[in-house]
Amino acid sequence: MTRFVIRRLLYAILVLWLVSTLVFVFLHVSPVPVERVIGGPRATTDTLEQIRRNLGLDEPVIVQYWDFLKRLVQGDLGDSYINGTPVTDLIANRLPTTLWLVLGAGVVWFVGGVVTGVLSATRARSLWDRAVTVFVLVGLSTPPFVMALILLFLFSTKLSEAGFRFFEAGPPLQEHFFQRMILPWAALAFLMVAMYTRLTRGAMLDVLGEDYIRTARAKGVTERRVVYRHGLRSALTPVVTQFGIDLGALIGSTIVTEKVFGLQGVGQLVYQSIALGDTPVIIGVTLMVTLFVIVANLVVDVGYSFLDPRVRLA
Repeated sequence: MTRFVIRRLLYAILVLWLVSTLVFVFLHVSPVPVERVIGGPRATTDTLEQIRRNLGLDEPVIVQYWDFLKRLVQGDLGDSYINGTPVTDLIANRLPTTLWLVLGAGVVWFVGGVVTGVLSATRARSLWDRAVTVFVLVGLSTPPFVMALILLFLFSTKLSEAGFRFFEAGPPLQEHFFQRMILPWAALAFLMVAMYTRLTRGAMLDVLGEDYIRTARAKGVTERRVVYRHGLRSALTPVVTQFGIDLGALIGSTIVTEKVFGLQGVGQLVYQSIALGDTPVIIGVTLMVTLFVIVANLVVDVGYSFLDPRVRLA
């Protein structure tokens, strides 16, 4: 186990270096110069040159890259080009909101998808199974931003007029937390519940057709134990794999949901930084998302040995 974790940590360092290098290259060959973004369209040539000197952009690219790597090793992501605030502070202020959004939605879609998928697989070709199939088709066909707008319209306007209040404006981590977060959780999880329902159902149907499942039934093991003790543990392996990938990647892809519900999270920070050309913030968020994906995959790999005793980490 220790050797496996050390190898994965070295792999994580390599991936972070490659990602940071690619982002650095892509953003520094942008057709819109950073000094023009900061100085504005009316900035004089002298002003633009002064901005370049202040930011160190007059140095050769290799020198800028080396300085960037040295700061990165020290945990320094630089300062925002727009307001001079350290990037780590900007991310730290926005990250709790996004974490609550993603983790809450993750619990909803994982539990909902697994439960629905298991029930659908154990009742194959029944009325319930057909209803779940329709739900999956609707869920996969409905983008998260459409569901967000529908929920916002229904619960913040129509039902609030009738005296039901499911949406409360204001800072999400202060007062009225659940009123503020329950609709974003539902909007973000709706598509994912449909995906995980289909994934769990397919995995369960494959597992329930295995020889060891038929052997357990022939020995008189109860159906509940066959399904949940023997079948579900094996079927969860691909589901947990996908969950680790989705949960890590979703940290940086909540822009639309945060925009619709007015949540000041990392997604909003990315949107604003791209619009303003704030390169250090874009690099910082990209590295943060990469780190979350790596950590999520490491947790998933370790979790395999608990889900399936046949898996051993060497």
